[in-house]
Amino acid sequence: MSKVLVTGANGMLGQDLCPILEDEGYEVVETDIQNLDITDSKTVNDVLQRENPDIVIHCAGYTNVDKAEEDEELARLINARGTENIAKACAKIDATLVYISTDYVFSGDGNKPYKPEDKVNPLGVYGKTKWEGEEAVRKYCPKHYITRTSWLYGIHGKNFVETMISLADKPELKVVDDQIGCPTWTVELANGIVKLLADDGYGTYHVCGSGQTSWYNFAKTIFKNAGLNVNLKPCTTEEFPRPAKRPHYSVMENNGICRNWESALKDYMELRG
Repeated sequence: MSKVLVTGANGMLGQDLCPILEDEGYEVVETDIQNLDITDSKTVNDVLQRENPDIVIHCAGYTNVDKAEEDEELARLINARGTENIAKACAKIDATLVYISTDYVFSGDGNKPYKPEDKVNPLGVYGKTKWEGEEAVRKYCPKHYITRTSWLYGIHGKNFVETMISLADKPELKVVDDQIGCPTWTVELANGIVKLLADDGYGTYHVCGSGQTSWYNFAKTIFKNAGLNVNLKPCTTEEFPRPAKRPHYSVMENNGICRNWESALKDYMELRG
């Protein structure tokens, strides 16, 4: 039985990932900020040496895209330096590292789905620091899977699906219609990671929902699944300014690793009741 250590196990992804790994027969060690501060290299080395996992799935990260713009130092400390600490410690014990990255490493100025080997050009601090994390993984840990995902939602955390449902009773709800991406359920991402681990093809992968949609159409589909009649209106990014720039088109080619986003959303909506 392979032993897997998960960082950020109490997060939205971690809480779905850990039981799925256990169902697949892995021995799972759950860590979070309380027992593994990834920004402290000595702690990281001590914990990984003690636990000696075969695999580390690095879910911990600074994920507040807008706040990162004013909090660049902390975002870099967690996403870049913290990931470097994990990568170096994994290499020392010959563990495989799975790093969760993001579609925000791309600028979004294209019009065809990004492939893993396409050039990156992040627009904001969040994307830049996640890219720096990717580079640390490539540099320090030969046995790695970099898994870029996007528009993540799940039952165990704050996300777009739950936000939309909480706003359904507003007289009018405007949602951006000129940003296109791939909604991804945490369960789909977790299952995609399990698929990658069954192979030994280390490298960079896009593990996101298949297909593409805008935030507006995503919201419309959420309300349709929930049976809610909402006065939903499309708007432009310019009408809804945010501190961090978002890519207009961050669709990623996933080579069939995850299901169509609409099928996954339907299952999620049924599960949440």
